[in-house]
Amino acid sequence: MTLRRTLIAATFVAGAGLFAPSILTADEPFKVGFVYVGPVGDHGWTYQHDQGRLALEAHFGDAVATTHVENVSEGADTERVIRQLVDAGNQMIFTTSFGFMNATANMAEQFPDVIFEHATGYRQSDNLATYLSVTYQGRYVSGFLAGHLSESGKIGYIASYPIPEVIRDINAVMLGAQAVRDDVEMVIIWANTWYDPAREADIAGVMIDQGVDVIIQHTDSPAAVQVAEERGVWAVGQASDMTRFGPTAHLTAVVNDWGPYYVERVQAAMDGSWESHDFWGGMAEDVIVVTPINERVPEEIAEEAMAIAAAIEDGSFHPFTGPLRNQAGDVMVEDGVTMTNAELAQMNWYVEGITAALPN
Repeated sequence: MTLRRTLIAATFVAGAGLFAPSILTADEPFKVGFVYVGPVGDHGWTYQHDQGRLALEAHFGDAVATTHVENVSEGADTERVIRQLVDAGNQMIFTTSFGFMNATANMAEQFPDVIFEHATGYRQSDNLATYLSVTYQGRYVSGFLAGHLSESGKIGYIASYPIPEVIRDINAVMLGAQAVRDDVEMVIIWANTWYDPAREADIAGVMIDQGVDVIIQHTDSPAAVQVAEERGVWAVGQASDMTRFGPTAHLTAVVNDWGPYYVERVQAAMDGSWESHDFWGGMAEDVIVVTPINERVPEEIAEEAMAIAAAIEDGSFHPFTGPLRNQAGDVMVEDGVTMTNAELAQMNWYVEGITAALPN
């Protein structure tokens, strides 16, 4: 399925019309700004967004000029950076972290002639769209592999912040592992950061000391993969292929490919066909890619994992189809019912089998 066809089929904000940038001339490039929560060299989330920005430049050449600001704090600093980008003449601005949501919405209201797109949030308006990658699809596959390969039954998850995206990905890993075995223990440690290599490495070490032999991360540096390589356990890369940081340990990675989306949306802004929407891109849209599985994995397990990925991609299987229960055993999703995107966007509960307490 092409990204263009997917975007046409996406659900747009009710009543939102076509949005045309206020000033476009043939002599000047269309200016696009990017706001990053981490460094471009994190080899994870921010790195992949910047690869998308570079793909944008390669596609449009001199017709588009991009600017990016990295290591932006989530909070008041976000508004300052966005205002600077607007003052510099950027006609479209992408903000790429959940914590940028309120600042982006505020700036979109203050600057109605600028187009804004926010990654992973849920607030939209006439000039503000949202977009995210359906990472839980790849996490489920990771959990399935972890369930097969863990000898201890203990799977570690280095979590960033307790937001719906992270919670549903933790649940997806658990569900994937439970499809293989019923004695899975999920060890969850909250880093309270998106990027801190030293802290991520320390957490990985603590997990291994507790008996974890497969580490999955929702933080952005390759530090956990490097520790896994040193300590002889498995690890799953975050956002980009991290094989080079742990060739023996790297099980697979759940990769975000933003280039096609950025090209599509900037083109729409330039030709006046841009509309606000809430876009969820997954395997079918080539926004989520599960990288080749480590050759040390038995062939039959790797093939079964990729068959699950193919079923997710073609829509014949959805990880969040009931029956699903929460930690207390309450039925949250009835048998045969699939959670909607709106429900997934508000997920604030752990699935049955996770014993850790969910932070407030």
